[in-house]
Amino acid sequence: MKAETKVAVVTGGGQGIGKATAKALLEGGYAVVIAELDRAAGRETEGEYSVFGNIRFVHADIADEASVKSMIRDAARQFKRIDLLVNNAATIANKPLTSLSLKEWNRVISVNLSGAFLCAKHAAVHLKRKKGSIVNIASTRALMSEPDTEAYSASKGGIVALSHSLALSLGPDIRVNCISPGWIDVSGWKKKCTVTKGRLSAEDHSQHPCGRVGKPEDISSLILYLVSPAAAFSTSGASGEFMVQRRGERSERRAAGTGSWASSTMRPSVGVEYLIRISWTQAQILPQL
Repeated sequence: MKAETKVAVVTGGGQGIGKATAKALLEGGYAVVIAELDRAAGRETEGEYSVFGNIRFVHADIADEASVKSMIRDAARQFKRIDLLVNNAATIANKPLTSLSLKEWNRVISVNLSGAFLCAKHAAVHLKRKKGSIVNIASTRALMSEPDTEAYSASKGGIVALSHSLALSLGPDIRVNCISPGWIDVSGWKKKCTVTKGRLSAEDHSQHPCGRVGKPEDISSLILYLVSPAAAFSTSGASGEFMVQRRGERSERRAAGTGSWASSTMRPSVGVEYLIRISWTQAQILPQL
């Protein structure tokens, strides 16, 4: 690996948005470390994407500080630098409030929120040396929830708050941005034994101004923009959160047994698919989406 090659750590990089992000970063010239709890998914992605560049799978539970510390230390030792951290790993426990155990609640908060904190904490010293970036993946659930999503929604709301706090604490040496994906069909980005074809209807697609449900590549392309020189003025302390959300009068929920999403009636919180809260020229960003 050339000394000038940038290095990215992507948590949850074995499937879904994380897998798409790993591929996009590899194609963009990064070396990529995918931190993944699912060994089969991590190894599969590492083998599949080795043709695109330098990729390494590290088994890690980001809810465990010792595991995170070891993962970051090993990545820095092998590649001699870390330029980007993508906090993407997440889990869910969506069930009625009265059935949600404290153990289940704590696991979701530990992975989704505490995990991002731990990764940022241990990667910060390396990112600072390279004037690097952190991109946190939240969710539209942070601001527009649904029944039976208390743990997940709370964790993603925490990610939004953590992002602007980190931006102020770590800036100007490290930029921090947050993306809140809405309806993203990840059915085709699972490990091979669980890949499905999303069953999406014309109505599902028509809810979006662009005429279709989101894809993981839509998020990975925004990540690439946020870590590029073109986004040098963007950080959560000033520019806020990048929310990817659809127009319409329905909110999304995962269809049972599929990797796609179904719909349920709900008043929309915004009327546009891409809501970008920024403190500088919107016209410079909107065309790139």
